[in-house]
Amino acid sequence: MSTPFPFTAVVGQDDLRLALLLNAVSPAVGGVLVRGEKGTAKSTAVRALSALMPEVDVVSGCRFSCDPDSPDPGCPDGPHAPGAFASRAARMVELPVGASEDRLVGALDIERALAEGVKAFEPGLLADAHRGILYVDEVNLLHDHLVDLLLDAAAMGASYVEREGVSVRHAARFLLVGTMNPEEGELRPQLLDRFGLTVEVAASREPDQRVEVVRRRLAYDDDPAAFAARWADEEAAVRARIVAARELLPSVRLGDGALRQIAATCAAFEVDGMRADIVMARTATALAAWAGRTDVLAEDVRQAALLALPHRRRRNPFDAPGLDEDKLDETLEEFGGQDGPADDGDGDDDPDPGPGSGPGGQPEPDDAPQGDGDAAARPEAGEGGEPQPSGGAGEQSLARSAEPFRTKVLSVPGLGQGAAGRRSRARTEHGRTTGARRPRGALTKLHLAATVQAAAPHQRARGRSGPGLVVRRDDLRQATREGREGNLVLFVVDASGSMAARQRMSAVKGAVLSLLLDAYQRRDKVGLVTFRGSAADVALPPTSSVDAAAVRLESLPTGGRTPLAAGLLRAHEVLRVERLRDPARRALVVVVTDGRATGGPEPVALAGRAARLFAAEGTASVVVDCESGPVRLGLAGQLAGELGGTAVTLDELRADSIAGLVKDVQGSRRAA
Repeated sequence: MSTPFPFTAVVGQDDLRLALLLNAVSPAVGGVLVRGEKGTAKSTAVRALSALMPEVDVVSGCRFSCDPDSPDPGCPDGPHAPGAFASRAARMVELPVGASEDRLVGALDIERALAEGVKAFEPGLLADAHRGILYVDEVNLLHDHLVDLLLDAAAMGASYVEREGVSVRHAARFLLVGTMNPEEGELRPQLLDRFGLTVEVAASREPDQRVEVVRRRLAYDDDPAAFAARWADEEAAVRARIVAARELLPSVRLGDGALRQIAATCAAFEVDGMRADIVMARTATALAAWAGRTDVLAEDVRQAALLALPHRRRRNPFDAPGLDEDKLDETLEEFGGQDGPADDGDGDDDPDPGPGSGPGGQPEPDDAPQGDGDAAARPEAGEGGEPQPSGGAGEQSLARSAEPFRTKVLSVPGLGQGAAGRRSRARTEHGRTTGARRPRGALTKLHLAATVQAAAPHQRARGRSGPGLVVRRDDLRQATREGREGNLVLFVVDASGSMAARQRMSAVKGAVLSLLLDAYQRRDKVGLVTFRGSAADVALPPTSSVDAAAVRLESLPTGGRTPLAAGLLRAHEVLRVERLRDPARRALVVVVTDGRATGGPEPVALAGRAARLFAAEGTASVVVDCESGPVRLGLAGQLAGELGGTAVTLDELRADSIAGLVKDVQGSRRAA
């Protein structure tokens, strides 16, 4: 077994270490979500925590880690005889992003269940993590059906496996820790809310601290055992402090004054529901116990807010996490505690490791390319304030996005088999049952009627004598299901001078932002190609981070000629590369333009030839017609015909528009 990097040897990252330690003191806090760029010791710190967790007593021989003092009466390995128990280290179980449902919840032997009525069950990762840590690296990339199972287990403290009327239940209470890089996409709000605390981590910009990080990492890589031995005393001290804090926790007093501050803070930041209040109360109590106190101070409430609220105050996926600390301090001062000791602010009771500035005090991440975030914040900017696209020409200007709105559903025709999502029809592991087939590999979803039908003709030949059905493996039938998949939504946005009228471009950006929000909700990948001047640029390669696309869109300048053909050809190349990387994911191309093409020889004919490449390959497409004014040329509609797709106006794109119902992007390709 490899020697983990010592927890106490992690340099800096005070908020991260504090959040993990608070959960070790009080698992009821609800886990930690760690957000940050790659290479910031997220996984290292989480894996190191398991070595500090106190040992747990388990019933001897129980695969589900039952507590000998209060064994689970419904344990599949039960009932348990009193007395026999063993002590072992708390487990840290890692859930791979690509894990199957059976690996997570466990597998039931359907053949034995049907033929013998026996619940032969092989426990999964949820059983292994009971009374320990469940760690999900890149939790934002976890498949939706696994997210649903995690949500159910976290809410109920138990895991249920249901297969065709046969069910198994076991306890599954664990400390949920997830790490993620926000550039790769955000979490579903339901899972986001399940994490008690969140911290933002970033690499230090202090040279001395960075030197120390490198020095310690090199020493660990040279001799992990010797490096760990150097930190053994510090590790033992923290482990003992966790045990002492756990023992003190029941004695900590959360007075009415602190409760009023907690409630007022949650109300002031308009967080949804009551979970935030409960998590803040538990966190403030754990902070007091960690500091060795029996009273909760105002500083505990403040630190609890900085850890528990940033991820709960997001009103939409494009809002950056964080808290206004001035507003937080004003709220705490206004609703100052009426009982218990007052915090004099001298820092003597600050929890260790150092309080830091809290996740709300971290600078908000800047996803804008080439340092153009400052320019994006200004109402207008000239050429000196914006990056010049390759081949760009003419005056550049910025327009802010109009307010987003709910859009019609744009879907890819046919039946795909890509990653699970919510946009287009697909063959999936989850959804409505549409038929049955022989299983290819392990059976995951039994089609009971088809299985019985396959086995029935052979009962006499198999010598059936009892009530049970004699089932062979060849009789088993896999249910085929139809659900929804996520697609690659590639935006091709005209940023030329013909689109530069500020009010018009504001509406265009608002429409694209609305479509991005829809893509976020439907679990799509997105990409952004823009064209202006004399060339096209890939403003954002295909990614799961809709937030990054929104930032690029907001900072998009306009001006110059309209190289429509260049934009379409660049988009075609992006799709070609993506098909090699992810051949199962189907694409939806959204061209946002007024249809004009200028610059170069025969720009209209060249654009038509580029568009027909998409039609020849059967790529689903839609043209968002941005033409305005009393005289309309209908060029966007002609482009849609060349693409083999459909055209919608900005008004028709709205879900509440009377122009039509849900619009499949089928164009002229109608089913026979």
